[in-house]
Amino acid sequence: MTALIGHDDAWREWHAAMAGSRMHHGWILSGREGLGKSMFAHAAAAELMAEQGVSQPPVEMHPDILTLRPLPANDDEVKKRDDGKAFLTKRNISVDQVREIQRRLNTRPTLGSRRAVIIDAADQLEKGAVNALLKSLEEPPQGTFFLLVVHALGRLLPTVRSRCQILRFHTLTDAEVARALDSVAPQLDSATRTAALAVAGGSPGAALAFAEQDLAKAQAIFTSLVERGDPDLALRGALAGALGARPDRERQMAAIEAARMTVVRALAHASDTATLRLVEAHARLVKLAAEAPIYNFDTGMLLMEIGSLLASAAPTREDVR
Repeated sequence: MTALIGHDDAWREWHAAMAGSRMHHGWILSGREGLGKSMFAHAAAAELMAEQGVSQPPVEMHPDILTLRPLPANDDEVKKRDDGKAFLTKRNISVDQVREIQRRLNTRPTLGSRRAVIIDAADQLEKGAVNALLKSLEEPPQGTFFLLVVHALGRLLPTVRSRCQILRFHTLTDAEVARALDSVAPQLDSATRTAALAVAGGSPGAALAFAEQDLAKAQAIFTSLVERGDPDLALRGALAGALGARPDRERQMAAIEAARMTVVRALAHASDTATLRLVEAHARLVKLAAEAPIYNFDTGMLLMEIGSLLASAAPTREDVR
């Protein structure tokens, strides 16, 4: 199980809890998206299910490991999922999904004495779903454990946090991200691999998402925008060619994250006056990332906004005086 790169501390804490006399029923797996928390949750759930003399099926087919995640966005996306293709999801996990799981919790586990409920991700629960989940966290059925994958702990209600143990996942080192990326995508060309590692920010998932979207050309433009600005709008115009005329939501989100990490890297060697502009650009990119899945932005306007934010953070004459 410890084959998950960079999370030995989390495994040690989990195994110590399992070895204790009374393991807590609720766990929050907290950390940046793309660190492998979902993989950890499923591997940990498999360990919970293991009982001597009881044959255990694969995790994805286990009747006592129940996973809640956002459903496909519409019927077309359902078909893509059923065909094994990438598909878009709804923004939230609904209250009906939580209630369906709760109905299943009224019965005994199928194979052994334990059952695991994985919520991926709990910060995507709609308000009614959170309130419904609280009832189960307050009075958990015997032998039931909850594993809540959380990307932004601050978005989770204090009433949920107070009923769970928090297992924190830290970002990986550059070398660990490189190992993870090479293990799952050894076919990457050198330019794409280098660019993916540059924007990863300690997250193998972010590096892989970037690589899958083939954003190396866009990343080069992002870097130029931050380093020298764009007084004649030429770089911003080139973004459309680098990202395509109609990038889907996943490609848009990967581009915003790459732009954000470009700013983060620039902050590491910025002057005091440049830092203020970079911090402002970063804050606005974070806001843009939160709004992009909700609002149907015009593609051209979105690319212009990303380019303008990066260009606004470029050095000025005052920075070199």
